[in-house]
Amino acid sequence: MGGDGKAYTLSQVSKHNTSTDCWLIIQGKVYDVTKFLEEHPGGDDVLLSVTAKDATHDFEDIGHSSTAKAMLDEFYIGDIDSATIPTKTTYTPPNQPHYNQDKTKDFIIKMLQFLVPVIFLCVAVGIRFYAK
Repeated sequence: MGGDGKAYTLSQVSKHNTSTDCWLIIQGKVYDVTKFLEEHPGGDDVLLSVTAKDATHDFEDIGHSSTAKAMLDEFYIGDIDSATIPTKTTYTPPNQPHYNQDKTKDFIIKMLQFLVPVIFLCVAVGIRFYAK
């Protein structure tokens, strides 16, 4: 390995995010891939897009070969101080009332609340006119 085992913070690594100075974090290790940018099969934009963050998921998601993984040793410059990488938080949905997809019962109740008084009114008016 080319690195001396130096520990870098996320803010230090984040400053190296250009095509003339590009560092990546993969599996807790820092790699200076500047020399590899032009050779990367996916293009330099792919590597530049994962700077300033932990690129482990992006690296493994692509399915790199064992040869590509072995090439990382050539670019190793140190380790990342894991305390400087924010941890992922899980999503907690807001506390909301249950959504009732079946609105039929509510619709019938609302219709009855409207129709029953209208029916009583019609019956009362009808009785009054019929009684004359």
